[in-house]
Amino acid sequence: MKQTKLLIKVSKLTLLMVIIIGMTFSGSALATKAAKGGSEQKMFQGTANSEHFKGNHFGQLKSTHNITSASAISQIVKTVGLNLDHVRFVKEPKASDTFKKVKDNAWYAQAFVIANYYGLDIPKDINPSAKVSREQFSHWLYKAIAAKGDYAWTMMYVDIKDSKGINSAYMDSIQKLLNAGIAQLDKNKNFRPNDSITHSEAADMLERTANFLKGNASEQPIRSKLYDVGLTSEKMSGGDILKVTISAMAPHPGYGMEVSSIEYKDGKAVINYRIVSPGKGIYPQVISEVKAETYIPSNYQPVLGEETK
Repeated sequence: MKQTKLLIKVSKLTLLMVIIIGMTFSGSALATKAAKGGSEQKMFQGTANSEHFKGNHFGQLKSTHNITSASAISQIVKTVGLNLDHVRFVKEPKASDTFKKVKDNAWYAQAFVIANYYGLDIPKDINPSAKVSREQFSHWLYKAIAAKGDYAWTMMYVDIKDSKGINSAYMDSIQKLLNAGIAQLDKNKNFRPNDSITHSEAADMLERTANFLKGNASEQPIRSKLYDVGLTSEKMSGGDILKVTISAMAPHPGYGMEVSSIEYKDGKAVINYRIVSPGKGIYPQVISEVKAETYIPSNYQPVLGEETK
């Protein structure tokens, strides 16, 4: 009988050891998986508040590893301080509504929703795990800053030795970031547009962005709800009159636009415009084009003016 009890005790002890060992290995496996999949998440999620970094958090981001699209978008959104706090949605937008490869439960999903709302020009088929080129990161960063408000950018052309390798769609963004000191060339005056950007390079640009935004805070106007404002013109029949159209993109179809004034000087017609705010009601959050038209004598050159109140 004693022997039987002893065997039962040994068996229970053995079973307990097996369970403990199993839990240890299981925990190690889960920890390893979390470390591989979540190290970048922890690095980036814990370093910023809703607007921009505090203290020396940028230093924590610096490493020679390449940044992923998920991290790039997340940190750009956080640094610039873009959010949807002021928006009322009929239907809450999901990342998967726009992006084919972004899962709605991913830690970076909300950042992609915000980036899309503010028109950061993110490809719909983007892979969140893919590396990001220096020119891509710069373009997204500039678009985010431009969405934040109308800043006065120095329009001086910077000579870039490897400019032929830059995507023409990104050149304006890169030039403006170079003028602002946010982006920098290497010692040979190359931008290396197609090189994958590292955590360290991204952190440096984000830190300079935070300083840029802070330095311009006192001059910061209320953010325009419109972006990609442009002007086109066409001659009417007879050739004496030009029809001028100002167009822009708005966050939803409730917004409008109208010509506020035209200033004729030195052969130019400077056409200013104002935003027509949406009336009461709930609007579908669909990016929409708005337009305003006017007519000027054809012997004047139409020039896009300023947004007025």
